[in-house]
Amino acid sequence: MPRTARPASESRTYHIATRGNNRRDIYLDEGDRLAFQLLLATVARKRGWTLQTYCLMGNHYHLLVRAELDDLSAGMRLLNGSYAKTFNKRHSRTGHLFGERFWSEAIDREEHLLECIRYIANNPVRAGYCGLPEMWRWGSYRAMAGFDPSPSYLATEATLSLFGPEPSRAVERFRAFVAER
Repeated sequence: MPRTARPASESRTYHIATRGNNRRDIYLDEGDRLAFQLLLATVARKRGWTLQTYCLMGNHYHLLVRAELDDLSAGMRLLNGSYAKTFNKRHSRTGHLFGERFWSEAIDREEHLLECIRYIANNPVRAGYCGLPEMWRWGSYRAMAGFDPSPSYLATEATLSLFGPEPSRAVERFRAFVAER
C-alpha cells in the first residue's frame, strides 16, 4: 500500500523529526553527534535548505527547515541514509538505525513557526538533559542566543529577524521568548 503524500506548505517551512528504531539512541557519543552535524550541513547545502533551528536529542532529532517538498524528502533520505551508514560502520553494527520514515509538519502561520522554534530550543530541558537551553551543546539555541558563533549552515539571521530588525535586540527578544516556555 503506498504511503500517503506529505502535505506541502505554502511557506515551504517544515518541522521535522526522526526517531531511532525501537526508540533506541541514535547518538552514542560526541563523535556521532559531530558526524551528524557535518552531514546536516552537507545536506542543507546540497538540497538548498534553509535550516532555521535544530536539536539533537538521544533517540531522535528535530529540524526546522525551509525547503521545497521534493528537496525535503530527497534531503531526508540522504541525511538519514548517510548517517545510518556512518553510525553502523563506527559501531560495527548492521540493520536499521531509524524507525519509521521521518515525521514532518507543515508550518504556515507565524505563531506556529515561533512556537516550533521555542519547542525545539526547550526540548532538552523538557527531557531532563539540562536545566536551561543554553546548557545543551547539540542544538542551534546557543548560536541563536549569541553564546556560540553561528555555523554557516544555520540561518541564524533569518530566524532572529522574526524577533526584530536590530540584531542585538532580536537576540534579547529570542532569549526572552524561549525562556517563557
